[in-house]
Amino acid sequence: MKSLNDTHYFQDPPHRAPEQEHRYGPQVHLLADACLQSELATLCSAGTGQPLINTLVESIYASLIRTVVNAEFPRRKTEVRTRMAEAHPEGCFETLLLDPEQKTVTVNLARAGTLPSHVCYRALNHLLNPLKVRQDHISIARQTDSSHHVTGSAVSGHKIGGSVDDSILLIPDPMGATGATLDETLNLYRSYGQPAKTIAIHCIVTPEYLKRLRDTHPDLIVYAIRLDRGLSPSDVLSTVPGTFWDRERGLNEHQYIVPGGGGFGEIMNNAYV
Repeated sequence: MKSLNDTHYFQDPPHRAPEQEHRYGPQVHLLADACLQSELATLCSAGTGQPLINTLVESIYASLIRTVVNAEFPRRKTEVRTRMAEAHPEGCFETLLLDPEQKTVTVNLARAGTLPSHVCYRALNHLLNPLKVRQDHISIARQTDSSHHVTGSAVSGHKIGGSVDDSILLIPDPMGATGATLDETLNLYRSYGQPAKTIAIHCIVTPEYLKRLRDTHPDLIVYAIRLDRGLSPSDVLSTVPGTFWDRERGLNEHQYIVPGGGGFGEIMNNAYV
């Protein structure tokens, strides 16, 4: 039996959840998780509304935040004393745990991102030192022209709690469609310092989203359950995602995701505006 003091035992092992094959580069992680895919399929179904939709979003993001923390957060060697230590010297052990002092900021992109961010914030407060965990709030929305084409995103207000230097900056937002919202959000944070990592956590992304963020924010790490490219030519759909990136399409003429899931923000809040 291997000793707990064996130095090899304490090497920080790389942890990666199973992922789908793709050609979008190492910053993109498309999760191969049947449980999450099943929950997301129900979430996107036409008959799913309140209260089930919010229950599913909570369950999905509770799983996603653990996946991201396991793969991306630092660990440190820690001695743990169990209750048995009072009677037996052997009642303590050393192991690798999450570094509780890792500063972390989760961003609430109102409104579809409000519940996902809260789920992540709540989980992180249990996993890390709560004094090192912060939640910021940004009111941001798509801007469209008279033809309903997306022209960008605009911030109408925000509550950002200070510097993000050396923090892990998390952006849990269900839909990565055009990339305009993430682009605007990350540009806003430029004046608040340099994060150790910036990670976007999505249910669904499109090839257009991934391409825009690769070009504008190449250091962004993306986690997603599903890639939607349903408007791509049939010969492209038969290839590994990203093989013919420039020919892949997941957005219709109004920049909505196909097959997508409809308006998550509207259904989650019962507010159709």
